[in-house]
Amino acid sequence: MKYTVDSLRPKLDCFLPSLLEHAGFELSYQLQAPENPHPEVENPEVTVQFSGSDVELLLANRAELLLALEHLSMEAMHLPPEDHSLISFDANDYRLLRIEELRMSALAAADKVKRTHVPFHFNPMTSRERRVIHLALREEKELRSESVGVGPTRAVVIVPADMPTPPAPPSSPRGPRPSGGARGGPARHGSGNRPPRHEGGNRPPRGGGHSGNR
Repeated sequence: MKYTVDSLRPKLDCFLPSLLEHAGFELSYQLQAPENPHPEVENPEVTVQFSGSDVELLLANRAELLLALEHLSMEAMHLPPEDHSLISFDANDYRLLRIEELRMSALAAADKVKRTHVPFHFNPMTSRERRVIHLALREEKELRSESVGVGPTRAVVIVPADMPTPPAPPSSPRGPRPSGGARGGPARHGSGNRPPRHEGGNRPPRGGGHSGNR
């Protein structure tokens, strides 16, 4: 189905304001029809933009809380999983800046693989963020990117084109490492938190808004 600011607002307003209030967050939100400069990566029909004194809490640890709020809201509104990508939660242009960071990381890692002929493992990321890496490298001839691992440990590895795909590194005894950076090696290219078994490969408000909790 097609989502719009007007169709989504009543559903979101039944859930999100009370959640923010009970959690004690000083946040408000506004629904927008986004102008997306990277539709090949993310192309939501509605963006929920947060503002307020607690925005930094939302964006801490690779926007862990922002993404959790997004997931909870999708479930509370009973949206089918295939529609979750059509609604995007954001604050301070985090999603756009993150895409640019990941693309730069992908290019830097690719250069390292070409120079060393050694596979480069990123830390675990979400499917959205893995897709950014795959798309950034889709024109490369000397190497390829693949996703390895399962569940929360799924990550991207960049491999020379003439080399078989290495297995995913074992998880840390304390669980998966936070998103961002690579496993091993001196280079810490800021990669992600955020498709296929071989995946691959906001702005000015135009809609109404609602003040979430105060």
